[in-house]
Amino acid sequence: MAEYKRPQLTDDELIERVKLPRDNQVLGILEQRLGGSRCMVRCLDGNTRNCRIPGRLKRKLWVREGDIVLVEPWEFEGDKKGDIIFKYRPIQATFLKKQGYLDKLENTDEF
Repeated sequence: MAEYKRPQLTDDELIERVKLPRDNQVLGILEQRLGGSRCMVRCLDGNTRNCRIPGRLKRKLWVREGDIVLVEPWEFEGDKKGDIIFKYRPIQATFLKKQGYLDKLENTDEF
């Protein structure tokens, strides 16, 4: 059976395609994995949300503690809950830090 290989993007292409928060989306740092595709995320707006990885991304989006993620708060209980919709790679996280998007987050020196 032939193995499919995903095309690799260079660092410049990754920086060109950095996804920025829109509307009510918020950047955050993943603090703790809770199991069952749920995580605690400390967001830039000052809230700590219990976030889940939606079913369509469950097998594609692998996250670890310390990852910078894009969170979409729920309409109901939006201050406490949300969905993780995107994970930033380390080169993208450094780009966000240089542009000033991560100024409110402390402990982002890992990137």
